[in-house]
Amino acid sequence: MSASDRERLAQTKRWVVKIGSALLTNDGQGLDVVRMQHWVDEMVRLRAQGIELCVVSSGAIAVGLKTLALATRPTEVPVLQAAAAIGQMGLVQAWQSCFQAHGISTAQVLLTHEDLAERERYLNARDTLKTLMRFGVVPVVNENDTVATAEIRFGDNDSLAALATNLLEADVLVILTDQDGFFDRDPRKDPSAQLIREARALDPSLQSMAGRTGGTLGSGGMYTKIQAGVQAARSGAMTVIASGRTPQVLTRLASGDPEIGSLLTPDLKPLAARKRWLASHKQVKGRLIVDSGAVDALARLGRSLLPVGVTAIDGEFRRGDVVAVVDPEGRSVAIGLVNYDADVAQTMCGKSTQDLRQLNVLVEGETLIHRDNMALV
Repeated sequence: MSASDRERLAQTKRWVVKIGSALLTNDGQGLDVVRMQHWVDEMVRLRAQGIELCVVSSGAIAVGLKTLALATRPTEVPVLQAAAAIGQMGLVQAWQSCFQAHGISTAQVLLTHEDLAERERYLNARDTLKTLMRFGVVPVVNENDTVATAEIRFGDNDSLAALATNLLEADVLVILTDQDGFFDRDPRKDPSAQLIREARALDPSLQSMAGRTGGTLGSGGMYTKIQAGVQAARSGAMTVIASGRTPQVLTRLASGDPEIGSLLTPDLKPLAARKRWLASHKQVKGRLIVDSGAVDALARLGRSLLPVGVTAIDGEFRRGDVVAVVDPEGRSVAIGLVNYDADVAQTMCGKSTQDLRQLNVLVEGETLIHRDNMALV
């Protein structure tokens, strides 16, 4: 383990702290306000040390299910939305009460992935969060489960926490869970599982170790936490996965304690703001299938995408939409803002710049996606 990484963690100044449903509801027994107050007490001490904080709070659906006397998470979307609407009231009131005990104001911020997929809404969300923090208000972020049907089915707050980390250009993403950290095997099934104290966030072996199944109340699992670490690393942030039941867990992390949780370190330089926004996209309007030469030009040489390297177009999109770039085997290579509508792009496929000039179609420039509007994935 690198002592310098833990020391660097202790010197950071902006954290996003995500707390899962199992912790917040004491494994479904009801909102654990006592434990919430302990975390808030720690956050107040961190603020006194100069650390800005944003909380990403799961638990709305879990609290609502408790109110509705449902023991397990249902699959019917209307029931999930009703539970979220009920639970969000109590969840936000609890956070507000805990912080108000220290004279600190909070703000509820409900987001969906669509809010972060459109450039203007992304910037508005970023400006709102940063303004709240500038006024000393602690944002409490949750997914807007009452309306986001696709996110209820497929989303998770680990991913949302990573997006919030990108939005705020935070230094650290802390994911508090019911496990001591990230293990090489599931410790609930294998007592010999080893806790990984430190790893590179982009180490591909981590995803193969992580399980994909969440608990009865949550929607994630360790796999989504590793994915969140990858997402946070794209903006240069460190990620810590740790047990929220460890006494003084946040305080000890801020002191550089090497015995707390699993630290995932980034090995990429921070992306520019536009590329960070692009890399955060989960939904695209279409795909550009490219040949191996274009893959090399994009991934190794950092070039823009020219029409000559595109072999096929998939989907209906307009100029300025976000599209994926995939290799001949269908693997994602990049994501970016396309310069031409799908029908025009279709006519440009495989043609050289000289040929396209003769056809007089290069009204928006020579590239299908300029490198400044593209992020590798």
